[in-house]
Amino acid sequence: MFLSIATTHHPATDLGFLLHKHPERLHQTNLSFGKAWLFYPEASEARCEAALLLDVDPVGLVRGKGRADGLLDQYVNDRPYSASSFLSVALNKMFRTAMSGISKERPQLAESDLPLEAVVAPLPMRGGEAIVRQLFEPLGWTIELTPIEAMGASSGGLRYGHLKLSGLGRLSNLLNHLYVLIPVMDDAKHYWVGDDEVDKLLSKGAGWLEHHPANELIARRYLRNRSVLARAALARLVPETAAAETPVQTRSSPEETLEAPIRLHDRRLNAVVEAIRASGGKVVADLGCGEGKLLDRLMRERWVQKLFGLDPAVRELEWAARRLRLNEAGGPPEGRVMLLHGSLTYRDSRWAEADVAVLVEVVEHLDQDRLPLVERIVFGETAPKTVIVTTPNADYNALFRSLPPGTFRHPDHRFEWSRPEFKTWTARIGETYGYAAEISGIGAEDAKLGAPTQMAVFTR
Repeated sequence: MFLSIATTHHPATDLGFLLHKHPERLHQTNLSFGKAWLFYPEASEARCEAALLLDVDPVGLVRGKGRADGLLDQYVNDRPYSASSFLSVALNKMFRTAMSGISKERPQLAESDLPLEAVVAPLPMRGGEAIVRQLFEPLGWTIELTPIEAMGASSGGLRYGHLKLSGLGRLSNLLNHLYVLIPVMDDAKHYWVGDDEVDKLLSKGAGWLEHHPANELIARRYLRNRSVLARAALARLVPETAAAETPVQTRSSPEETLEAPIRLHDRRLNAVVEAIRASGGKVVADLGCGEGKLLDRLMRERWVQKLFGLDPAVRELEWAARRLRLNEAGGPPEGRVMLLHGSLTYRDSRWAEADVAVLVEVVEHLDQDRLPLVERIVFGETAPKTVIVTTPNADYNALFRSLPPGTFRHPDHRFEWSRPEFKTWTARIGETYGYAAEISGIGAEDAKLGAPTQMAVFTR
């Protein structure tokens, strides 16, 4: 993976003073996961460029882990090649003093806005071009993003790009923007995230993160979607707004906003409720329940005996508890609705008694290399009698006028399947785990592009 920083400030070679790295030397540092080199491909008074090259050792990443399962996945993945938290760690170690904005030789220059250019490649695009712009444009950077088709072709979409940022700004600001936002774009980290990561985020985000319109998304992704930590970071970042609660009725995702004119959200939930009713199931598990909208509808149905809601985000479960009025007067009887904090990537006996499992707009939020694990947990190990899956129909996206071509309906979507791709997936699930699948569309159907949502009802 590769990161370069360049300037045309005169004399441009002052970049070496700001980075605390002499342009005539090759700088090397050893890291726990590989090596990093800094060199200057160009160093003239007109233009100076410093390049950080990171070589990640894929064997070293898993050496001593003691894992016997998924051996191939441990070695064959994109970690050694795509910009990620590995690059942020190398950037911080190589440019720690520069990121603080200190330069003894050029103190005024360190505090000045310079013409800067940064290149990152290959950059993960978890959410597509839209989220890249959502993250960097509010910071004043001009973006040139070139998709890397060869790397995205095998993963169901263009997931990587060559990013070029340009504009006027302090070098320390640019370095801190990259340090925080590269792992946000990757939506993953190679190390355990704890309370100390909140301190790092607030330190590197000082002066810009509190004003960023996507600071909630940045905090959540930077902290590996650990909602408790993200809330703590936001509370310390903008304490005066942390206590402002948004009414449950007004919360909506970008996907819901996009689909609002065709009332797709309501139609989707109605279709799922009817599919559950037709299955004859009485105990239902909503996997990825979010703030509990489906649970709220099912709770009103007398034929539903018990409901489970599973979600990895504590914040979403808190919203669900409020919506469902759990443990409040007028709420459901004790034991009829259970909200569970957990992940679909682990077998969870707490919802194993469900005869119907539902994944409403969930699978597209999973990295495709993690999807087989979820399939095994749901269809193979827990194996309820009925599984209902809904997911966007990528073919239909062309009819959303506000959706740029090639982007997804939600910035957190990892993929969106076309109708043939969804059919292929359902057939594989049926063959592997012994289910029969019936596919249907939800919403007004276009003659050529189909319905906006696809639904599969698996039965065994």
